[in-house]
Amino acid sequence: MFGLEKKDTSLLVIVAILALFAPFILNPFPTESGLAQFNAGYPDLMQRFVIFGIFAIGFNILFGLTGYLSFGHAAFLGVGSYSVVWMYKLLDYNILPGLVLAVITAGIFALLIGFVSLRRSGIYFSILTLAFAQMSFNLAYSVLTPITNGETGLQVYNNDKQILMSAGDPTSPHLFGIVMNKSANLSIAGWDFTFNNGYYFCAVILLIVFYLSIRIFRSPFGMMLRAVKTNQTRMNYTGLNSRPYTLAAFVISGMYAGLAGGLMAAMDPLAGAERMQWTASGEVVLMTILGGVGTLLGPVLGAGFIKYFENIFSKINDNVLHGWFSFLPDGLENLLVGIIHPFVGKGWHLTLGLLFMLVVIFLPGGLMEGGQRIRERFGKKKGGGGGKDAEHHPKEAPHVAE
Repeated sequence: MFGLEKKDTSLLVIVAILALFAPFILNPFPTESGLAQFNAGYPDLMQRFVIFGIFAIGFNILFGLTGYLSFGHAAFLGVGSYSVVWMYKLLDYNILPGLVLAVITAGIFALLIGFVSLRRSGIYFSILTLAFAQMSFNLAYSVLTPITNGETGLQVYNNDKQILMSAGDPTSPHLFGIVMNKSANLSIAGWDFTFNNGYYFCAVILLIVFYLSIRIFRSPFGMMLRAVKTNQTRMNYTGLNSRPYTLAAFVISGMYAGLAGGLMAAMDPLAGAERMQWTASGEVVLMTILGGVGTLLGPVLGAGFIKYFENIFSKINDNVLHGWFSFLPDGLENLLVGIIHPFVGKGWHLTLGLLFMLVVIFLPGGLMEGGQRIRERFGKKKGGGGGKDAEHHPKEAPHVAE
């Protein structure tokens, strides 16, 4: 189907099913239960799952195939957001031209940064990309305030030109009249499900970019990128210049990041410098490693894992904990609340860090390796290595290109 092998078609179908049924999957608790407040199905979070999945897929094209570890991809995320908001301010709220502009702008920006950064490899490349990202953040935060509106962030105002907008047009982001922030709610036996236009638009984009990533992985271009990761020096000795390939991978990866940033602004027409901070770059690195570097489905799983548990753990406060342990004697209740308190609420980073450590220690190939072990346990995998992605070796720790 679509020129894909049976195995890759299965991966595409899995992603499509996950995207289609996300409003059901992400509502784990009925509304009348005491755990209803942890429902993750509201539109904003569902959209973030998909958008960060796109971000991670693009990052994996660079890191997973070439081994080049970039700490500066948040710069492209921010550029994509600013491009879309400026499109809204100057033309109208139609998200399609804004996304096209975001991809093109991020691609040009990635070409400039990649041309300089790829003159070095290994840790020097990583530091160069981090430096460019921090320079971009500081420019957006303080120097280019007429363009970025500094720390306040860029947003659309009523007195903006919007020269293509006419009377009767939607006053929020839309796709040819289909408003993105519009939702429909469905209640079934005490369970609430939210179906949001913006989420399903993002989900369709996710399927498209996932399909493109499959084609890249299986193409001769993808094989050349894997050769760069395996032994770039030997590749150069054969007379092949690896720089055009790595630069192309860097630009494609930056365009994915720009698309993700554009979708963020399309769902919420606001762009701020915080999207260009180094923490955003580090987050996509964690998502990719957690899911499985060099695998097709891994980055999507890693993005969903981090964003879902970030939402769950951050919502648990002392009042919730006291409610959980109220059946216990007061002394024991307070003791348990005191033990758990540092790991939830404002301390959710600690719990997520511990989960990440456990996955890396026991599943060095990421969540995809865990899925492979489950298949082996239940006898669904026959033979030695036929069940692995051709490019994925779970026993090898992710590394930076030398």
